[in-house]
Amino acid sequence: MPLNNPSFVTAKVTMADNKAKSTKPVNKTPPKSPSDPAKDRAAKRLSYDSNSSHEGAMAGEVSALEEAFRKFAIHGDTRATGKEMHGKNWSKLCKDCHVIDGKNVTVTDVDIVFSKIKGKSSRTITFEQFKEGLQELSKKRFKDKSDEEAVQEIYKLIEGKAPIISGVTKAISSPTVSRLTDTSKFTGSHKERFDPSGKGKGKAGREDLVDASGYVSGYKHAGTYDHKVQGSKARLQSCSQYCSAWPVGDTAILPP
Repeated sequence: MPLNNPSFVTAKVTMADNKAKSTKPVNKTPPKSPSDPAKDRAAKRLSYDSNSSHEGAMAGEVSALEEAFRKFAIHGDTRATGKEMHGKNWSKLCKDCHVIDGKNVTVTDVDIVFSKIKGKSSRTITFEQFKEGLQELSKKRFKDKSDEEAVQEIYKLIEGKAPIISGVTKAISSPTVSRLTDTSKFTGSHKERFDPSGKGKGKAGREDLVDASGYVSGYKHAGTYDHKVQGSKARLQSCSQYCSAWPVGDTAILPP
């Protein structure tokens, strides 16, 4: 048979393909055994819960320190975000939380550490820099403990703390202030602005309202005229009836 015969070429190609298929390695991996979906979900849930509880415990420890940092960072500054702390509040934190003991750690030590941890052109420190500063101070504050124990001890001094507010202005009860604030001691037109309980009268206390009743100011018997006149008329009528019934020539005694 000639080599250029098309049928011969086709048969040769077919034999080569069959040989290649026969030499292909067979996948001997056993099929997966069917598993219970409920058990898989339970195992995943237990693993997730254990990881979450571990992370939550660590986050709780950090959050107490971060919360104290935030409270001191916003102290005295209404525009502060709580993410950065000024040197003044850093010194107050160390003082209020008793990081400064006057022996191992002084105010000067606190200022030096702040200048060391902050940036060259910055006036504030972040929370990470704050922890670096506490680590520096812990070595001086707790000299008899290891580095890790000293850091934990200084964290305990700060966790859950808030700025101590001192020097709050108290109410002054001097005679001068009382004369200006006690409405019962007001005189003149100022007295007319308030009622006996100290409540403002509003418009009636600010404007002079015209009284068209006909009585002068200060008259205390307004509205009693009609009552008196009606009483007098009734008395005269009763007297006339009494006198008309009395015999002529006798002395009439008027009723009281």
